[in-house]
Amino acid sequence: MARIPVFTVAILLFFIASFQASSATSKPTGLSMKLIRRDLLFPGNLTTFQRIRRLVQLSVRAQNFNSFPSLNQSEDNVLVRLPIGRVPESYAYVVEFKIGSQLHPVKLLMDTGSSLIWTQCEPCIQCYPQKVPIYDSRTSTSYSKLPCTHELCQGENNRFRCYNNECVYNIQYGATSRRNSPRTKGVASFEAFQFPVDTVHTTVINDMIFGCSNDNPNIDFANGQVSGILGISRGPDGLASQLAKRGIIENRFSYCLVPFHDVLRQPTILRFGDDIPLPVGNLQYTDFILYPGRNHYYVELLDISVGFQKMGFESIPGMFELRQDGSGGSLIDSGTVVSTIDENTVGRNAYKEVMAAFQAYYDKKKFRRKGGQVEEKFELCYYNKAGFRDFVTMTLHFEGGDYFIDGKYMHYFADEEEEGEGYFCVALFKSSKTILGAWQQQNVRIIYDMNGGGFQWITETCANDHFP
Repeated sequence: MARIPVFTVAILLFFIASFQASSATSKPTGLSMKLIRRDLLFPGNLTTFQRIRRLVQLSVRAQNFNSFPSLNQSEDNVLVRLPIGRVPESYAYVVEFKIGSQLHPVKLLMDTGSSLIWTQCEPCIQCYPQKVPIYDSRTSTSYSKLPCTHELCQGENNRFRCYNNECVYNIQYGATSRRNSPRTKGVASFEAFQFPVDTVHTTVINDMIFGCSNDNPNIDFANGQVSGILGISRGPDGLASQLAKRGIIENRFSYCLVPFHDVLRQPTILRFGDDIPLPVGNLQYTDFILYPGRNHYYVELLDISVGFQKMGFESIPGMFELRQDGSGGSLIDSGTVVSTIDENTVGRNAYKEVMAAFQAYYDKKKFRRKGGQVEEKFELCYYNKAGFRDFVTMTLHFEGGDYFIDGKYMHYFADEEEEGEGYFCVALFKSSKTILGAWQQQNVRIIYDMNGGGFQWITETCANDHFP
């Protein structure tokens, strides 16, 4: 199955903290996680642009992302309240919690584009370096393997496959044509996940499905601070799906990303279920499109505007629809840092025309083009003009609502100077899909509602979304 060929690091989350126990008379339907930045992935001597380039190069996303039926599991009701942290200036978040009877710490990338939760496992066939000791299932009495008779390991909707009487997986990241693409292989398993209730108490969720990965060729998370990936897409083995099936949360989650260049003075929050605040103002939405065998968050994109210029793509029916070869389609993915536009759209090259509109805007204002390719591989860059603030906006016209992107979030501004002049770039990449990424989600309340509410959004000052 074709997959997005450009690597884009999964948003990283940092699970450190505070579960809140439920009362005996109420059914909990919410969960919250603090967003706390931690500079775990990249060395501190890199420029901001070097960090975003590394981020794109080191990004990972599951190649075979399929959707599957719900899991039939049960769990005692608890209201989960957890913290999460962001890697400063690297535009990434990491999740930390403990698994197994030995309370082994894991640090995972949270990926809205894949569903499997996995961590490296001993004994390793091929493991990448990590600073946290690698988890060893042989030391955990709460560990067990997913049986080959499990619904996710057999039948037409199987997520894994049975081999030598073990339920196994083999997930490739990146382009299928690359022989050196990152890959993770292992055994689908059950394990207890432990989260803190407060500074003293913890709670355990037993028999969470996860991947015990002991063969991970071509994967490298910089300085070894990541032990795996936390999948949170629509698949039944993803975090949200598993917790929703158990009645711990409703199957909806939300976040509000503080602008990446801002100082994060207080943790922001990833929210689930009833912990999602009721937005004040004009909440917009569009329905998710459910494609068979796909668990990404697809939506219907009709047209695109650059400034006040509408491109007129809606005159070509189905221009942004998913194609038979798996390319195309429009989706929401906070794990993709910089948004992409499909260059292979039917009838017209959407990416080329959008970039031409940006170029026409800045050429008309007599901006001087920055020659050559910048290290981050942005296509369209200009030298700054002192005091200029009128950066052009972009609007994604979805079925049911318009997603407006302020000019300051449609561009990336170089921290470094060249010959005394700073420069900025249009923050878009070409791809075989159109993806609304995290860079264009800054200061917007984003809600993924799998209970029929679809993709929802409203402008918000995200720095105000924090625990008391």
